Order: sequence, then structure tokens, then C-alpha cells
Amino acid sequence: MEYPESFKSLIEAFARLPGVGYKSAERMAYSYLDLLPEYKEKFEHALSNVNKIKHCHTCFNLSDSEECEICKDKNRDASTICVVSNPKDVFAIEKTNTFSGKYHVLNGVISLKKGKLPQDLNIDSLLTRLDGVKEVIVATNPNLDGETTGLFIAKLLEGKDIKVTRLAYGLPMGGNIEYSDNITLAKSFENRKSF
Repeated sequence: MEYPESFKSLIEAFARLPGVGYKSAERMAYSYLDLLPEYKEKFEHALSNVNKIKHCHTCFNLSDSEECEICKDKNRDASTICVVSNPKDVFAIEKTNTFSGKYHVLNGVISLKKGKLPQDLNIDSLLTRLDGVKEVIVATNPNLDGETTGLFIAKLLEGKDIKVTRLAYGLPMGGNIEYSDNITLAKSFENRKSF
């Protein structure tokens, strides 16, 4: 016996999400059906509003309007721009409550393997935002593509009166030296600081 078409469509919709296989999608579909009516209504309302999500025309972060809340905030330090790969990184950094500057979302990283080149990223728009900027912090992931992207941006900013920095690498809080890989351990020594 097969599922009704509408239920099959619901399973297929959940299965399109990254990392969700058919069995997980099936469980999600059943869970959705078991929701109380008011939660089901909130869920449907949230999905119907997804089309309202935009990218900020300044920094390319997620927003409900043309400009995101961070770009609108006059209390943030416009002389410092933190360059990240995607909007998820903005929200991760914001949760730390340690950065008070502005952001620039690249929409990916340079990756020859994936066919993503500098012109596919929001790099040109970064270059138009540099008036009054004193520091650009490169906060891409510490992997080959993130490093390549960071070096590319640093090279573009060479000769400008702008400090280009990179997030520090090293041992994670609560980590064990004996379980660290060689690169992490080497970076920890390079980035050491005084007590």
C-alpha cells in the first residue's frame, strides 16, 4: 500500500533538505501530522513567509528588508568589516557578543574543485565598501578553500591603508593536546600570546 499523494509530497519535500534521508523525512512528515493545530499553523506560517527573506543589499546577510539590522545599526563600528563565507557565520559570531563591527558575506569561498571562482563571490562589492575602513577581518573556515579565499582578499587589499587580519587558529577550549592534529598544534604555537 502506498501513501496518499499529499503525504508522499510532504515526505519528498523534507527529503530535499540536506542531510535528510527518506526515513528521516518520513519521521518528520509523521511528526508534522502529530503537531497540535496551533503549532501546525505557526509552522505553515513560517514556511509561507520564507519568500520574504532577502539578502541585505550592503553586506549580503539574511534580512527581511533591503538592509539588515546590523547594517542599519549606527552604533556598530563601521571601520571594521568581518568577512565571512555565509550568513550562518554571521549568526555564529553574533552569538559570542564579542564583535561590534560590520560584516560582509561572500556567499561561499574560492574552490577550484567546486568551480567557484572569485567572480562568483561578493568580493567586488566588498571593495566598494572600504571608505573609512581601518581593518578587514577574514573569518573564513580554516581549510584550503577558506585559506585561498583569505589570501586572495589580503592580496587585493595590499597597498591600501587597511589592516587585514585573520581569526586565530589553535587548540579549542576544553581540547586535549594529545588528540590535536599537527597543523592545529603548529598553529597554536604560532598564535601563542602572553598571559
